Amino acid sequence: MPTVNHADVIGSLLRPRYLVEARQALEEGRLGRAEFKRIEDRAVDAAIAMQEAVGLDVVSDGELRRFSFFDHLLTHLDGLSPSEDTAGVTFHAPRPEDNWDFHSPLVVTDKLRTKRMMTLEEFAYARAVARKPVKALIPSPLFLYTAWSESHSKDAYKDAYELFADAARLLRAEVEELARLGCTYVQIDAPDLGTLVDEENRSLRESFGMPTERTLTEGMDIVNSVADVPGVTFGLHLCRGNYEGKWIATGGYDPVAEALFKRGTNIDVFLLEYDNERSGDFAPLAGVPDDKVVVLGLVSSKTTQVEPIDSLVRRVDEAARYVSKDRLAVSTQCGFSSVIIGANPIDEATQEAKLRLVAEVAGAVWG
Repeated sequence: MPTVNHADVIGSLLRPRYLVEARQALEEGRLGRAEFKRIEDRAVDAAIAMQEAVGLDVVSDGELRRFSFFDHLLTHLDGLSPSEDTAGVTFHAPRPEDNWDFHSPLVVTDKLRTKRMMTLEEFAYARAVARKPVKALIPSPLFLYTAWSESHSKDAYKDAYELFADAARLLRAEVEELARLGCTYVQIDAPDLGTLVDEENRSLRESFGMPTERTLTEGMDIVNSVADVPGVTFGLHLCRGNYEGKWIATGGYDPVAEALFKRGTNIDVFLLEYDNERSGDFAPLAGVPDDKVVVLGLVSSKTTQVEPIDSLVRRVDEAARYVSKDRLAVSTQCGFSSVIIGANPIDEATQEAKLRLVAEVAGAVWG
């Protein structure tokens, strides 16, 4: 069984205003690249220091060097072209009139080739300044479903699953380089799997040639292939969508649990959203193998309310009916800013309070 980080972290953090302004100045030609990198380094230093100060067992660089969590797949690969000829994915808000449809700005038009392995800079810098273990973050290859087009992509790939397998090959090569740098913990962010709990998203994917059963078999095997790197602990984070506090999917893990836990043989840690009623109950955790860890995403990164610690401790106890408590951990349910322009509606003080709460819950439960 892998080492259990009882106070875990998902990844993205709110970008400080000075970093957002510096990025804009860089794009407009008012700031040089060298000075921008110094500002970026300053932001990462502060993010790591904050995570360590609140008591987390593992830290990330906050994805502060990225525009979005899926930069690997859209801006750091050749083989994609500008276009929004892709199916729209609906992000739901508490008020339906505030819903938002996401269309990928790029579409796959050619064979994928790596332009830059962005995690190498992220990890090497974070490792040098952090005192706690550093988690590296990569997107699931299946997230390229958002950039698949029946009319544009088939000249390069016979179907979407051939595309996913090619992306997995490139991502695995990046993880192999991370391992050579000493990285021992990699998280695969998989909203593509997490949103399959919802009929709306399943129907959307099936409408352009991605049957749910095939995604949960061949697709899950493709994700599992990324995690075939010795010496690295792999986490799989299932997200239901995260943009300005909005979400894509609602539903418990029952439709995907069997595929996750049986086919994810290379996955050591399952990081699962459990912050509200949209997540369902803990019963699907009964299928988690005895050598796997489950990180319960009990603390919401989408709301300003800081949850009472006693209620979270009780929820850990509830989950322990299905997975032994020594194999459980806690985190926020998702990151705080998966996309730089789509930060969740909280401020930096609340973000810090939420992460401190994660460490406090871990301390109360496991000492």
